[in-house]
Amino acid sequence: MSSSANATSAPPAPAFPPSAPPSLALGVIGNCGFSALVDARGRIVWCCLPRFDGDPVFNALLDPGDKGSAFAIEIENFSHSKQWYEPNTAVLRTQLFDQAGQGIEITDFAPRFYQRSRFFRPITLVRRVRPLQGAPRIRVSLDIRYDWGRSKPVITQGSNHLRYVGDALTLRLNTDAPLSHLQSRQPFVLTREHNFLLGADESLADGIADTARLFEEETLSYWCKWSQRLHIPLEWQPAVIRAAITLKLSLFEDTGAIVAAMTTSIPEAPNSGRNWDYRFCWLRDAFFVVRALNSLSEVGTMEDYLRWLSNVVVQAGGGHIQPLYGIGLERELPEACYEHLGGYRNMGPVRVGNQAQEHFQHDVYGNVVLGAAQSFHDHRLLHQAGEAEFLRLEAVGEQAVRNYDKPDAGMWELRTRARVHTSSALMCWAACDRLGKIAVTLKQPDRAIYWHGHANTMRERILRESWSEERQAFAESFGGRDLDASVLLMIEVGFIDPKDPRFVATVDALEKHLCDGPYMRRYEAPDDFGKPETAFNICTFWRIDALARIGRKEQAREIFETMLAARNHLGLLSEDTHPVTGEMWGNFPQTYSMVGIINAAVRLSAPWDSQV
Repeated sequence: MSSSANATSAPPAPAFPPSAPPSLALGVIGNCGFSALVDARGRIVWCCLPRFDGDPVFNALLDPGDKGSAFAIEIENFSHSKQWYEPNTAVLRTQLFDQAGQGIEITDFAPRFYQRSRFFRPITLVRRVRPLQGAPRIRVSLDIRYDWGRSKPVITQGSNHLRYVGDALTLRLNTDAPLSHLQSRQPFVLTREHNFLLGADESLADGIADTARLFEEETLSYWCKWSQRLHIPLEWQPAVIRAAITLKLSLFEDTGAIVAAMTTSIPEAPNSGRNWDYRFCWLRDAFFVVRALNSLSEVGTMEDYLRWLSNVVVQAGGGHIQPLYGIGLERELPEACYEHLGGYRNMGPVRVGNQAQEHFQHDVYGNVVLGAAQSFHDHRLLHQAGEAEFLRLEAVGEQAVRNYDKPDAGMWELRTRARVHTSSALMCWAACDRLGKIAVTLKQPDRAIYWHGHANTMRERILRESWSEERQAFAESFGGRDLDASVLLMIEVGFIDPKDPRFVATVDALEKHLCDGPYMRRYEAPDDFGKPETAFNICTFWRIDALARIGRKEQAREIFETMLAARNHLGLLSEDTHPVTGEMWGNFPQTYSMVGIINAAVRLSAPWDSQV
């Protein structure tokens, strides 16, 4: 046979495009035990196991080169994709199409449903892939790494499974797809549905396909019923439901902790070095999550969180409380940079741990009391708080009294500057104010007088010392002049009448000096890294709330619509938005930002009785 005949008869090389570049066009799946992030082409690029703060077995989000690990199901001659959540659930669908119009559908979820008098939430990722039309050829690439990408597992094979053996963790993939094709990454024609269950090194109790199908049906049912019980506003219902599900997925149900985000080291702005690890529980962020879900009548998360919070309070013994802890109540979260990882879009450093655990942030005492306050007044709860819990919270209140006028790192966690921050003093006031109200409910008039007395003293001093006559606004610190969006929390916690001329003037000043169109930055003074470049999403939502309360509701609605448009294609937000490009930056998905969606919709929506 001639060489030309050989060339003619050689099969064409598989045409699989490079992976999509790293972005925050991601979906989140999870089950309140762990989570994973899936890109727009159905590639799992981030997943920490065995829990949120664990080792990222899939780390391509922070190591985008050849060494990065991911779980990809690709279609040959890729043309385009579609992606959505099944309505009112955490089950993600991704459709991939080739240039001939052939297509596949990938279903991704982590099982969660009620079984045997408990929530069944195994450390298991379920992926189901089926042909949509034609006879497309696919390639399955499963790369697992341990020890933050530094270690490859030893792979062993069974009859219908592969084991990925590491020093500290062994994962098992149960699948009805050809194991030979998986190990060699050999493309193959997809003629029927295949199922992939990646999780603990345990045998399945039933067949692979039957188990995957049952898990999907039960998980869909769980989330639909959970969403059905939400008390949602009339307008923007899909956005609110998606935000609520995302907040629920941020709960580590085993202990009750709530993570601030599911990632580490996504920069707050391009090449800024503002790369932090958010896979821990900040008492501040968790309070806002609980408050937002409570507003939708989802109090189960609060009950779970109060288990974790009560342990923090008892552990503190009336002394210093850290602004954050590990999700297992770990006090020490030493910060380190992992230089072998390039970082998101090669914008390192990759930080693991968070130095803020060492900070003194005095607003934490208000966040503790505010996070627990509803449990003293809500008769729906299975475990309504009483005198024993109040006694413990009083010790927290005494810390607020001692520290409200002391310098601290503030809620923005400044590493090289300490002041008496208005926001910290404000939240200490809130601690005393709420303790006074709890005392009234518990029929303890002497304690009510005591706590309201402290609150009144604090209030007078905050109003006096945080007001800047020069700026005609409440400043970020006592005796200061710099502006800071956190003073907008004065109305969130009921400190001041929104129509008070001083607060209205503050809103005007913040709009003039901190806003880039609809977006709002945190503060105007340079910090350890210079001046912030991106808008901090929760600050924009605080602005929306303030505008609505002072009577500028139409302007608030316009800004809210802009923020809804800033979400990714699945309705999720990160921490920051670039005011020029509109691109998302910062850790993802950010609970603060998803809280803002719920709060704004509840504040701005037309009432139900206007339509029904």
